[in-house]
Amino acid sequence: MDYGYVNARIRGMKSRLLDRHALEDLIFQPDLDSLISDLEKTPYKEDIIEAKVLYRGVLCIEYALRKNFIRTFQKILEFVRESEAERFIRIFLHRWDVQNIKTILRGKNILITNEEILDSLVPAGELDEVTLNELVRQPNVRAVIDLLATWGIVYAKPLTEKFPEYFEKSDLALLECALDKYYYKEALESVKTTSYNTMLIRDILATEIDVVNLRTLLRLIRDHVDSAEAQEFLIEGGKELTPKKLNKFISLHSIEEVIKELEQTPYRFLADVPEIAIKTQKISVIEKQLEKFLIRKGVSAFSGDPLSVASVIGYFWAKYNEVTNIRIISRCKTVDLPDEQLKEELVYV
Repeated sequence: MDYGYVNARIRGMKSRLLDRHALEDLIFQPDLDSLISDLEKTPYKEDIIEAKVLYRGVLCIEYALRKNFIRTFQKILEFVRESEAERFIRIFLHRWDVQNIKTILRGKNILITNEEILDSLVPAGELDEVTLNELVRQPNVRAVIDLLATWGIVYAKPLTEKFPEYFEKSDLALLECALDKYYYKEALESVKTTSYNTMLIRDILATEIDVVNLRTLLRLIRDHVDSAEAQEFLIEGGKELTPKKLNKFISLHSIEEVIKELEQTPYRFLADVPEIAIKTQKISVIEKQLEKFLIRKGVSAFSGDPLSVASVIGYFWAKYNEVTNIRIISRCKTVDLPDEQLKEELVYV
């Protein structure tokens, strides 16, 4: 694998990412039409022009962002085809398969329209648009899982195993957790060797598991879920939060206690979350800080060995963050959020 060539291509793509100044130009646009016009002056031009034929407003931007994200990683896969780097990249792209299946199951669970579900999908993984469209056409949760099984798609296995319990309790979190556990277990199994590349990816995956577990713990504690039941929703393989620590956290009675216990870990920054958010159990504020931490962790891979997959992994997270920031800007424009407050919602890397 010629990582020197790959790194040169990625550096070129990185140079076209929107910097802080460009993002703030988007923030200061007075309305969605102006925002769309400004995006036409960026590398999103081609996608915005295509989107404007089909949609207006936020839907136009969402469509363009999805198309651009998919096209970007298809381009990367083309120049790393049949290499070690391709295998590593697909580990992270598979998260979109999991997210898309979750989105479809949620839509079927709450009976929203197929069009609404389709507008929320990002076919950047193995499941292409045709496959996802067929899944969306299924009438209910059971039918979606059955079709996945018929096609021999690996995610059918954890869903099929958990479906009876979901059917009994009507708790979609059981299916979503089963998907997450399967994804992370398979991802970690695929990077068990001790090369620089596998250790880098394993470190990021383990950090992500920590973040997922913390988000889950906060919800479980807020909702006063029994500790024995709560264990079922936690994922093995975290970096800092060992099974022993997680078991201890489960027995705690408040979010304040969890944050205090995290003081000796890399998650000590949660102590800076406004006290009012903690007291009112506004978990979204805490989740935002965890998301920022995870994104910065992923982007930090850029500083790794240039003759490795590090730059590609760093770019994945940087691109994901850029798309996320633009989505936040567009959505905030629809509710007239003040510009200074909007800035605080973004993650600058």
